[in-house]
Amino acid sequence: MSDTNSLGFETRMIHAGAAPDPATGARQTPIYQTTSFVFKDAAQAARLFSLQEVGNIYSRLTNPTVSALQERCASLEGGVGAVATSSGHAAQILALFPLMSPGKNIVAADKLYGGSINQFSNAFKRFGWEVKFVDTDDLDAVKAAIDDDTRSLFCESLANPGGIVTDIEGWAAVASGAGLPLIVDNTMATAALCRPIEHGATIVVNSTTKFLSGNGTSIGGVVIDSGNFDWSASGKFPSLSEPAPEYNGIKFHEALGPMAFTFFGIAVGLRDLGAAQTPQNAFYTLLGMETLSLRMQRHSENAMQVAQHLENHAAVDYVSYAGLPSSPYNSAAKKYLPNGAGAVFTVGLKGGYDAGVSLVDNLELFSHLANIGDARSLVIHSASTTHSQLSDEEKTSAGAGPEVVRLSIGLENAEDLIADLDQALAKSA
Repeated sequence: MSDTNSLGFETRMIHAGAAPDPATGARQTPIYQTTSFVFKDAAQAARLFSLQEVGNIYSRLTNPTVSALQERCASLEGGVGAVATSSGHAAQILALFPLMSPGKNIVAADKLYGGSINQFSNAFKRFGWEVKFVDTDDLDAVKAAIDDDTRSLFCESLANPGGIVTDIEGWAAVASGAGLPLIVDNTMATAALCRPIEHGATIVVNSTTKFLSGNGTSIGGVVIDSGNFDWSASGKFPSLSEPAPEYNGIKFHEALGPMAFTFFGIAVGLRDLGAAQTPQNAFYTLLGMETLSLRMQRHSENAMQVAQHLENHAAVDYVSYAGLPSSPYNSAAKKYLPNGAGAVFTVGLKGGYDAGVSLVDNLELFSHLANIGDARSLVIHSASTTHSQLSDEEKTSAGAGPEVVRLSIGLENAEDLIADLDQALAKSA
């Protein structure tokens, strides 16, 4: 089947990017565990290295297993191309690499994963990149933060850890009005629940480590390009619009059109930064994606049951889950997450910091670890772990105050999870 993009989502999550292996007939995508690929002849090698022909050179750049994952991710998100990376953080760097230079800035939502806030606040400074954090819900503040040196807007579709739903269309309108790309991290929702490109996003990033693989085995990330942005319109993105000296003066956007950003990510980003995903991790992620919509439905159903129970628990001050009618983001969830509000949410405990630590220590079915998106239910006290590098003000702003516990609800029986939470809350009280 040559074109799967016209097929339904559930069909594409199994078939997109995959075909019987031409050499062996293997139905499942093989793990091409090799560093390099033999050229047909010297002429073909020259064409590959000059971007005149698409093919495999070296697994830091391209690999058939990784390419299958890239094609599947692009298909599910509705993009024209994708670049798989070694981690979700690597995906964020690779997405920004063609856009940024020293002295330029990013306008970013303040409701982000703690690791992203730390990466943006500290690591990016070493590149000479500035990040301006603004209230996720205040579009006027987003617009006001943009200046002549701004090169991108960045937000999460469903913010980690609090499950806050971003008004993607609002952010996209501000970005478009300023002639800037909007990058949306879709890790918490995945394309099974939310498709940011359909709401105006330019680029989508995912940590494939989480729900895409779905079983806690494989680290990875991916950058998906919508193909809808004019990189030559403003002169602000010379990496894509101006001659590239390393490729005989090729202008990526002029030569490659909608695929310019993707080709740059591979030919320059992966080549020079080296943050390639391994074939084995790509293989495991491809397997996980075959059940993505089924898993996300069960994750969301379980999370709703658990959130409803905890909202009425005597030891709980509040539950931040967009699926609840009481959530200020419930209407946004119905718009952007019509198939469910996801698996991850936070609980504020009346007992504060100590109660949060005690709850984590007394849970039995929940695994205490720094991840989300596993088939198993997971728990962490964000203030003492994932967000510990932030100031108290930053923790509270990110939805990770001292009383907050983050839950990632898995695929188990929801009643068993509720019973485990009840016994642990009783002990923590």
